[in-house]
Amino acid sequence: MDVYPSLPDHMVVWIITENDERVRLVDKFTCKIYASGNLEDLKCLAEIIGENKSLTACRFVEKHADLMKAYKDKVLEIDVGDYRRTRFFARKLLRLAGYEKFRLHNIDIKPSEAYLYEKNLFPLARLVVVDSGDQLWYEILDSSESVDYVTPPLRSAWLDVDIESIGPLQKLSDKIDNISLQLDDEKVVINDGNEANKILELVKIVSEEDPDIIYTKDGDSFLIPYLAYRASANGILSQFFLSRDKIPLTMRKNRGRTLFSYGRAYRTSAARRLYGRIHIDVGNTFIHNSCGLEGLIEVSRTCKVPLHKAARATIGNIMSSLQLYIAWKDNVLIPWKKQEPESFKSASELIIADRGGFVFEPKLGFHTDVAEVDFASMYPTLMLTRNISAETVCCGCCPDSELVVPELGYNICEKRRGIVPKTLDLLLKKRMKYKSLMKEACEEKPRSVYNARQAALKWILVTCFGYLGYRNARFGKVEAHITVCAFSRDILLKAAKMAEEYGFEVIHGIVDSLWIKKHSASSKEVMRLCNKISKEVGITLCLEGVYRWIVFLPSKVLDGVPVLNRYYGVYENGEIKIRGIEARRRDTPQFIREVQLEMIRKLSEAFTLESFEAKIPEVLRHLRIHAEKLINREIDLCNLLIKKRLSKSPSAYDHKIFQAMAAKQLEKAGFEIHAGQSIQYLIVNSKSRRAEERVLAAKLLKPSTEYDVEEYLKMLVSAAETLLGVFGYDIERIRAQLLHNEKQITLI
Repeated sequence: MDVYPSLPDHMVVWIITENDERVRLVDKFTCKIYASGNLEDLKCLAEIIGENKSLTACRFVEKHADLMKAYKDKVLEIDVGDYRRTRFFARKLLRLAGYEKFRLHNIDIKPSEAYLYEKNLFPLARLVVVDSGDQLWYEILDSSESVDYVTPPLRSAWLDVDIESIGPLQKLSDKIDNISLQLDDEKVVINDGNEANKILELVKIVSEEDPDIIYTKDGDSFLIPYLAYRASANGILSQFFLSRDKIPLTMRKNRGRTLFSYGRAYRTSAARRLYGRIHIDVGNTFIHNSCGLEGLIEVSRTCKVPLHKAARATIGNIMSSLQLYIAWKDNVLIPWKKQEPESFKSASELIIADRGGFVFEPKLGFHTDVAEVDFASMYPTLMLTRNISAETVCCGCCPDSELVVPELGYNICEKRRGIVPKTLDLLLKKRMKYKSLMKEACEEKPRSVYNARQAALKWILVTCFGYLGYRNARFGKVEAHITVCAFSRDILLKAAKMAEEYGFEVIHGIVDSLWIKKHSASSKEVMRLCNKISKEVGITLCLEGVYRWIVFLPSKVLDGVPVLNRYYGVYENGEIKIRGIEARRRDTPQFIREVQLEMIRKLSEAFTLESFEAKIPEVLRHLRIHAEKLINREIDLCNLLIKKRLSKSPSAYDHKIFQAMAAKQLEKAGFEIHAGQSIQYLIVNSKSRRAEERVLAAKLLKPSTEYDVEEYLKMLVSAAETLLGVFGYDIERIRAQLLHNEKQITLI
């Protein structure tokens, strides 16, 4: 269930036994690092290591030191006595022996993950363990490829604390009011005695109930450090432990970090580890929030990631773990500092190569008889079937390869299979099997389990393409990234051409999806086309659905210019699909989102353009009802909050935009605000001359706070205009519909 280093050369392993006991075992395990370079220089380095007592031993072995080469090199394998000083020793070795002579490998692989890779283990694997003292021996009775595995029953508890705080800001110095622990079948509230008694009672209950998983809200960023601080203030810090291993918690408040991905900033909190248990902070986990515990267990098993790390790791890090495991088993060393630059390209080569996916601009307006077809996992499948990986694209061993990249002319290796395709093979097979099991399942419970597992794998597959071009990705390379794009462009063009040959009109196309139109075409006819295209291009083309109608929308900035991913429509079965409109945006207030969705639901009752246009007056009448509620201040403030992510720290903003003003309000109130955090605020007076009075941060709201009616009416009208603008209902025309009972509303 859990694994982590204890002594410098020992690993602690927690096992759940068949009779439901939790057993702590210890295994001797030495971390290893590697040095590659000239053989004579490596021999000199071996002599230097022999004089260093911290590096216990070294030996020559054969490994793949250079990913781009098909053959192995003789490298120096070095045993590190204390895993905590690995980086220190690495820098010292380079400093003593010469930076230009050697490359070091496997430096930054965590000991717990190295242990899983070496022993071929994974979280919640079923196995037999033989304990021979300080050494464990394993017989694996399970496989990470399995889709019908059964996990042991895990005991869980939800930890929460009520704090005696004055004002909106909770501080470490505020005292504990009560502590609650929601167990599987009961809730325990600890509110008797002084603070010390409450904390010690929590320790006692956790020890007696012995949960495997402890859930918290903001446990990493505040709750756990707060409890540790209160324990220290009461002189019982050494007795405060929630881990199975009786390791006291520290009150040190670790700083989180800000990450930048695709031009956006994200904030993550430092993990608070409970040794022998799994701590899941629901405010600091992506996979668990998206796919639940079943999804978390699935990616942990498949990608060899400890559960506590998988709960907090990015999708890219989880996928990297599987790649590292495959590299480890193939004797491929992981360089400490990636040194594989992008190959030189002329300006004309860049124009051809750096083009991304192919798109057909949508034909604006209302359409019927439209089918949406989608290539199943196109990019991952291309990487798998075309053997696309950093070491296989433009390889030196197959210059005359028959597998050539369209337009670019790059050769792809035919002698070895890349690490990236090996990784994707397992992920794609498992996800396909889960989707098949979902269709076969008769009961809702197994169906939901399979769905959670396939959804978790889907996130990894979605990430794999972008990670292939990421400059710091272990097995990424720009040439491999643009190779995938070149193949996808070629396939989409072939699919569009075949569709037109069979009498379909291409209404829209984007990267791996096509919207095709043919009068009175049945689903069976579209499926026949999909099967023919699939056979031709080697990737399955699926029918996503046939629309009752679909509306493609123009840009709000450039009049009449189509936007690639901005539309709303209704499938034949009544299911609504929306993209790029307010109801899909995370920064849209809940009230605006619900009104826009209600408008679409009413429009979805139409079947033709005539009946659609006949529905518009009815939709506008309902819009007017909601506008009146807004004017009469009948809308709850919580439904009007706007959520924005900070791209930089509050002090770094030059312009007085709303989220910056709200962030500065929170800073002034004593909150810690960083780039990457999301800020919620209410517009209270958008016309105020003082910028700081235009909005109010959500955490500072009072019962007497009032919202800016005009500003929210603008947003409501804009959301309506998004849906109806292409039918001649611009902002002015919609505004006229909202003038009711002689109330003159100024909408600017």
